[in-house]
Amino acid sequence: MFEILPIIGHAVMITIFVFTMMLLVDYINVLTKGKMQKAVKGGRMRQYFVASFLGSTPGCLGAFMNVSFYVHGLISFGAIVGGMIATSGDEAFVMLALFPRDALFLFGLLFALGIVGARLADKAASLLGIVSCSECKLQKVHMHKECHCFEPAILKKFPRLSISRYITLIFLFAVTVLIGLGTIGPQVWNWQRIILFSLLILVTFIVSTVPDHYLKEHIWNHIIKKHLWQVFLWTFFALLFIEVGFQYWNLEGFVAGNIGWILLISALVGLIPESGPHMVFVMMYASGLVPFSVLLTSSIVQDGHGMLPLLSYTVKDSILIKIFNLAFALVVGLSLFMLGL
Repeated sequence: MFEILPIIGHAVMITIFVFTMMLLVDYINVLTKGKMQKAVKGGRMRQYFVASFLGSTPGCLGAFMNVSFYVHGLISFGAIVGGMIATSGDEAFVMLALFPRDALFLFGLLFALGIVGARLADKAASLLGIVSCSECKLQKVHMHKECHCFEPAILKKFPRLSISRYITLIFLFAVTVLIGLGTIGPQVWNWQRIILFSLLILVTFIVSTVPDHYLKEHIWNHIIKKHLWQVFLWTFFALLFIEVGFQYWNLEGFVAGNIGWILLISALVGLIPESGPHMVFVMMYASGLVPFSVLLTSSIVQDGHGMLPLLSYTVKDSILIKIFNLAFALVVGLSLFMLGL
């Protein structure tokens, strides 16, 4: 009989790490607002580089920016395809927590493959007569005209701070203390404990100095309500699935004997426009059950929530992007699998 508490604890640790990373990525994104839109204007190759770079950054923000560029006619069909190839969704944060070295290599490889895929997609689009968006009106996406993320004067309002700010700060303080004492996470001061402890201190400072708008819209309404609970549940059930597989079923033997089907299934699961299903293959890779080719195949096809804004605007383009990414992923993944990777 396996213990459920260690699984919950592991899922909580991963979720905390994901929360800190999501907040930092969002914070940097707001700090650099407007810069990427200027950078993307130019020739096709520049579009490929920018779109793939945005896609390879952890989370869905880069994918959302690519969709915005695409529907406003700033990037080509190939560029949006390349951006989605490079996108790993919220699972990127989990991969950084579980196997950071392999994760960084994967992100770099997805960036390069995104550029290659973008060029091939534009060639295919030209042959098949696929027309990119020229100047379209996207569904309403959160854009605050005066959105900023640093307002140290907020501290002068102490103790008259909002309830949400107090809740967030108390939670961060408690988690930081528990990690510092070794109650949660690693029992020794290894690199994981040091990095997470440092990130929590930085995030506490950020939460203390962001304006109420940023705290409500970006941290609570977006990161916590839309992403965090999903990350925890998918992580927990993926860990539970693998633990049950080890205890009551020869999961390792089944995967080893059907690895070709597992690779195909990972690609098909990637078609789901949602962060979460891919988590099973992330956990399987972290447990040594599947080779890198399976993880890469799933990562190429899946794009987290990145496709949802485009799907709500144009189903046709979304389907075409997914079809191309599926074909591209199977070619690349099967090639690496044949090489024993």
